[in-house]
Amino acid sequence: MATCPQNSILYNGSHCACQVGLFLNLTANSCTTYDGSSAIETDSGIDYFAVSFPENIFSFDSIKKFTQSQAVFLEATLIMLLSWLVFCFFLRFTKLGDGRNVWFKIRWWISRLDVCFATRHWLDDQKLVVKRKTELGGTFSIASWILFTGLFAALLYQIIAKRNIEMHNVKATNAPDLASFRNDMEFNMTTVSSMSCSNLQRPTTLLTGSSGFIEGKVFPISNFLNFSCYNTSLGPTITLKCSNCQLSQDYMSISWQFVDLPNSPASAVGFQFNATAKDHTRRGHVSFVSGTLKNGSNFDKSPVTFRGVDTNILIFNLFPRIYRSANDLKLIQPLFHEFVPGSILRNTSQLQASLESANDGQINTTLYVNYLSSYIIEIENQNIIGAVGFLADLGGLYCISMGIFLYLLVQFEYRIKRLRNEDSVLRKIRNKRKAQEHWDKVRKYVMYTWGCSTMDVDNYSKKESGCGHFMIPSAYGNGSIRGDGSSMKRRQLSNIDISFSKRVSFPSEKVLKHDMPGSTKDKRKRCVGSNDAVAVLHQAFTFDDDIIPPPPMLELKSGSEIELSNIQKKFQRLYDYNVMLREKLVATQSLLGALAAKSSSPRAERQT
Repeated sequence: MATCPQNSILYNGSHCACQVGLFLNLTANSCTTYDGSSAIETDSGIDYFAVSFPENIFSFDSIKKFTQSQAVFLEATLIMLLSWLVFCFFLRFTKLGDGRNVWFKIRWWISRLDVCFATRHWLDDQKLVVKRKTELGGTFSIASWILFTGLFAALLYQIIAKRNIEMHNVKATNAPDLASFRNDMEFNMTTVSSMSCSNLQRPTTLLTGSSGFIEGKVFPISNFLNFSCYNTSLGPTITLKCSNCQLSQDYMSISWQFVDLPNSPASAVGFQFNATAKDHTRRGHVSFVSGTLKNGSNFDKSPVTFRGVDTNILIFNLFPRIYRSANDLKLIQPLFHEFVPGSILRNTSQLQASLESANDGQINTTLYVNYLSSYIIEIENQNIIGAVGFLADLGGLYCISMGIFLYLLVQFEYRIKRLRNEDSVLRKIRNKRKAQEHWDKVRKYVMYTWGCSTMDVDNYSKKESGCGHFMIPSAYGNGSIRGDGSSMKRRQLSNIDISFSKRVSFPSEKVLKHDMPGSTKDKRKRCVGSNDAVAVLHQAFTFDDDIIPPPPMLELKSGSEIELSNIQKKFQRLYDYNVMLREKLVATQSLLGALAAKSSSPRAERQT
């Protein structure tokens, strides 16, 4: 005798069977409890806004799990908003420095993002200011856009999910209306048990109409349905298919039977069903009903075993429906109506006695379909949100998002006075850095153009605002001008505007005369310092101890008549002033030429 599985009983001395409410799990070789849900699900399968994409690219089922309500969008918005505000809050504790560190750059660009409140900042006189971008304004501008985007996404979800109302209209039918319903229908019934399709006795006939009445008739099952059976892990599954069905009778029923086999008694612990209907020409939509039955009409939910001569009846109702909003789609909606249990065993003694009785070795199941052909349900969707309503909601969300952070901005600047003009701090640091960078570029250009090779650019001190040292060009050989090129370089040198530090002291006239041309001092240096350059310019503009006077005043008398003699006098004064300036300029150019010749002499001597 073979060993019986766990949680089983013996009958007829050597045969095994699972206890009440249990069925054999072939994988684990033990009797287990069936834990299938008893909930019944129904769905029309109509999606009015479906977009067809390959399912292997876009898994819409997984997306729907994360977007089941507006709360998902609102929670994501809240997390992003708080993250942004916390980031900007801690960023304000960083040091600005001289404007070259990364923290200053981040805070500067945040201030540039002040696009919503640049003209709404607080002032003492409570007037609006034009385009004053601050870091606090940039923070609240982005925060307002984050809030608006999140609310806008929630609004779109609401419009897509709930913008329509479904209206049902019940209409009396006639024969032509019912004849237009042509659906592909399928019924799947699984008998949860340890049996297989080998226990099945296949049906051969189908009953139409009510049994016992004149309209009741029996037809071969092959005239209406395709009957098949296949084994599953839960037990044998009966499949009834009808392609392009045209239902002509209100009632139809079909019965099948499972019987005992050696070491495979006919018993079950529940039923699973799934009924679907599709339009024969438009298969993109489906109506279905599915569910699980474990203990019939008992409400105590105690486990039972179905076995015996009494028939288990599954009753379905079929409703013809016309979906006007889907181009008059015609679908038959199957709905589960009732389950009438047959023979039921509730304890071990009853099960053992039934297994040992030859008369109880069967399970009878009947599918009963009631076609409610007297009425047709017309379904139409109506849009309850128009373009005007959508724009109104959108404008309201924008005003709410901007208004909240405008109020916070005004309160912050009203209570914290240093926030009212915080933009000036960043602008001053940035302008100072830009000015320093521009001055460095000019200084490097001067050094590169006039070739001060002895100057170390890398050792330049940022604390000094002067030029340091620059090279006088050696374009004048032996103090004389050589060709047009030398005169052009001399003009370039005379047109350079050189700025110097306040700490530079002017040399005395003795030192200057000591370095004049013709001096017998050493001429080894050709890189002149800033003090020498100041001395040259000082002597150029104080030639003969004379100061350049201001230009003559141009005074014109009011009136319609102006004397010609007065105009001639004014032009004569301007001419005399220009002549004097030219003399000063020629003297200065001569001094610079002499210094250039002096600085080039040591180099010529070293080359020789």
